[in-house]
Amino acid sequence: MDSRRAIVVLVIACLAYVVAILQRTSIGVVGVDATTRFSIDATALSTLAVLQLGVYASLQIPVGVLIDRFGPRVLIVAGALSMALGQAAVGLASDLGLAVVGRVLVGAGDAMTFLSVLRLLGAWFSPRRLPQLQQWVGTLGQSGQLLSAVPFAGLLGLAGWTTAFLSAASLSLLAGLLVTVAVRDAPSGHVDERALTVRIAFTRLAEALRRPGTRLGFWAHAVTQSSPTMFVLLWGYPFLSVGLGYSREVTGWLLGLIVLAGALAGPVIGLLSARFPLRRSSIVLGIVAMTAIAWAALLRPENPPPLPAVIVFLTILAVGGPGSLIGFDFARTFNPSASHGAATGFVNVGGFVTTLVLVLVVGLALDAVSGGTTPAELYAWQNWRVAFAVQYPIIGLAVIGLIAARRRTRRRLVEEEGIAVAPLWTALVVNWRRRGGRRRG
Repeated sequence: MDSRRAIVVLVIACLAYVVAILQRTSIGVVGVDATTRFSIDATALSTLAVLQLGVYASLQIPVGVLIDRFGPRVLIVAGALSMALGQAAVGLASDLGLAVVGRVLVGAGDAMTFLSVLRLLGAWFSPRRLPQLQQWVGTLGQSGQLLSAVPFAGLLGLAGWTTAFLSAASLSLLAGLLVTVAVRDAPSGHVDERALTVRIAFTRLAEALRRPGTRLGFWAHAVTQSSPTMFVLLWGYPFLSVGLGYSREVTGWLLGLIVLAGALAGPVIGLLSARFPLRRSSIVLGIVAMTAIAWAALLRPENPPPLPAVIVFLTILAVGGPGSLIGFDFARTFNPSASHGAATGFVNVGGFVTTLVLVLVVGLALDAVSGGTTPAELYAWQNWRVAFAVQYPIIGLAVIGLIAARRRTRRRLVEEEGIAVAPLWTALVVNWRRRGGRRRG
């Protein structure tokens, strides 16, 4: 493991994930154009993203089971083909119906990619490197957001809707070809842990769901990933371009800032997760608290905030992306490797179901408070202040689920491994006293 061939697999798998993120987030930068092209309101626009996310989330557990049965390479290639067909359909669509079909295909293909990449990492690299590798791959994969926010959006403005989407579709075809030629599920000599039948794979799924650590990963992913993904996937572009009045170019670079900030935060979060494995849930709760404060500071003023305040907000919001990967770390450490596909699939459901809900309710809130149909009426600053505030009760409920799952997980650690996890503040006080004692001695 960790060979030169492993590096090749890592690079190509990461490229496939970057392309998948590009396809996923491309709908966000065309929100204003789609409103005009299909003559739809904010609720109808959110339907495109909601259906995509709904398909993505509903396929996570089946995809995890299929990975455990057939291996990740087949799933990555199938996903690339599905996304290519979906983007081509959206590019050729002149009505909302065909665009919906296209986004459904994109969601299905996207669903097959990230879990497969995580499974490849587990086969090709040593366990001690996985926490940080997951962070690096997850963070680098988000550069697909940058590709959709800058070159894709630029191509959309220069060459039009159809050319932009067909060009994106061709990238998925290229990624699928590279994976077919250069990627294998595991190095030679690696023990094949794939389930012999789908039934056995579903049995492993049931076992994974009974482990409280798996459910802890579900809620950790839900509370950290949903807000930034909702923003990047659909509502960030109209918020910045219409609500705050920035140009297409400035809006693209601001969305790209989320990627850059996440790239800086990811390795730090990976290092903290590896260094303090019993405090990973505290890291998650800290990220949620920072995000909640950032949203409150952004939306509180009656007038649109200045650019420096927006930059600070986007930097903090970006931390939720790499923070959500802690959920997959829970799935990995609390499950045997043979069940990783199913366990990570279940964890991934948490973030995307919550994102789906946020995308939909923000769209409903915009329509409810705007009373208009043009982009300027729908996406005015005052409407965003109400619409984005609907996140608080939804994510608050998910935080309650996280705390309950953490208690069960810690109880299981005591019962099965004799490991008792003290409350964070107690541990900090004890550590402070120990250091003080050493200094006095």
